Amino acid sequence: MTTENIGTDAGDARITWHRAKKARLVLAASHGAGGGIGARDLVALAEVLPAHGVTVALVEQPWRVAGKKVAPAPKTLDIGYRGVWPALAASGLPVISGGRSAGARVACRTAVELGAHAVLALSFPLHPPGRPEKSRAEELLGAGVPTLVVQGGNDPFGSPEEFPAGDYELVEVPYGDHGFAVAKRAPLGQDEAVAIVTDAALKWAGSLG
Repeated sequence: MTTENIGTDAGDARITWHRAKKARLVLAASHGAGGGIGARDLVALAEVLPAHGVTVALVEQPWRVAGKKVAPAPKTLDIGYRGVWPALAASGLPVISGGRSAGARVACRTAVELGAHAVLALSFPLHPPGRPEKSRAEELLGAGVPTLVVQGGNDPFGSPEEFPAGDYELVEVPYGDHGFAVAKRAPLGQDEAVAIVTDAALKWAGSLG
């Protein structure tokens, strides 16, 4: 594991690299608006995927690096992400642009512009909790590249059945909330829930041309 600080027009960002020995792809994954790269799904991807030829680059937005508690506007998040892209693409390998929650939105909004190979959207926030009329489906549907959504079955930001039809794949983590946490009484254990995320990402990444 190595870290790299990158200057962007939104401030200094940080990439934490988990490199594969014989990489064929890079997965860039950024965090949500309320947390960092310590999220259970991001940690699991970084632990599992490098052994399968996928280098994982966990991206910390400038606001997190600066120690701020509240994420800036979407436009500023996009600026920060654009700033780290040259470092993500420097190896010449195809880059899957990914993230969780707000990070998934950024990946969708910028995929075509940045030349992403595909998008991995973890816990895509389809709408604010309790506000289904405030849909962000256009961002997902407009990604313009092969896209995989991994969504908790009990995600208050949008359960799998709420997602519109579109040109993307969707994998459900049964009983999972927005952070893929499952209740102790659920028939699915926490490790099993996280394994659904990593297994889905691996299978999908292997299917990409």
